[in-house]
Amino acid sequence: MKKVILSLMIAIMATVAVKAQQIAVVSGSTTTLKRTLADAISAATASSVIYLPGGGFPIADDVIIKKKLTIIGIGHKVKGENADGYTTITGNLHFGAGSDGSAVMGCYISGNVVIGDASTAVNDILVRYCNANCVDVMNSGSDQTTVNQCYLRGISDFHGANGEFTHNIANSIYKIDNGEVAYNIFTTGNLCFGNSSSYQSESTSIIGNIFTVGCSKYTIDCLTAGNMTTNRVSPFGDDSKGLSQSNAEIFEKPSGVTPYSSYHFKEGFKEYESQYGIYVGNGFNDDALPPVPYIVNMRIPEQTDADGKLRLQVRVRAGE
Repeated sequence: MKKVILSLMIAIMATVAVKAQQIAVVSGSTTTLKRTLADAISAATASSVIYLPGGGFPIADDVIIKKKLTIIGIGHKVKGENADGYTTITGNLHFGAGSDGSAVMGCYISGNVVIGDASTAVNDILVRYCNANCVDVMNSGSDQTTVNQCYLRGISDFHGANGEFTHNIANSIYKIDNGEVAYNIFTTGNLCFGNSSSYQSESTSIIGNIFTVGCSKYTIDCLTAGNMTTNRVSPFGDDSKGLSQSNAEIFEKPSGVTPYSSYHFKEGFKEYESQYGIYVGNGFNDDALPPVPYIVNMRIPEQTDADGKLRLQVRVRAGE
């Protein structure tokens, strides 16, 4: 299966390279090309995959995804032969009624990932390997939103919905109920789980996170276990680890919610990397590579061979 997907993607990438800035929409065995993200969403059928090349793709607020789609960019910090840059979605990406089971991966999103609305619950949305302002789950009835290995610059808000918020570098998360918040780095939010006693997270497991700033604890019946606080702030939870050193002394490059940061522990603190933060367990993809092939190196001969063929040598690897 992985070989089939890889072959399909190489063909798509070759087509996109010829027709720059075109978007591949794969519906079953049929691939079509579109020039705008709105056109791609409109043309896609349920369960289609939309592949975005490097470049910018604006989306208006009135474009709402109403079918199950998977949107995959080439990443938000691409290097090497993928020289057309990272994938940027300018605006909010809104998953509405009928989009249950959708996913977005490998994109920089200038606005928010919006899930549902006040009257509509949307279930089983996956947000992975993205850099977005926030994830905003608008309806408390939405079930099983998964946010994993993302950079989230603003305050994500689940509005009382459940879900999994794991292995992210994030500002803060509000009002997640009956969910899991595990192995994240919280960098700038002063109020990590709510902003008042009437708007707080409930019955959620808060495990293995690192808090690099002071955090007011607005929670009800939450399990807090094995978290870490740094920078001379008091421990979060009875069994949490508190380090008195500054973030700059503990981490390689603690630069906030940005891909230029590195939250690997420095020598002298390495023992904690398998216990707290984003590298625990399945870990964090430092390259933010979505599941598409990437050119590692490429050799182009200066001339054709005796048969008149130009024999390219391309070495490709796939994201996780």
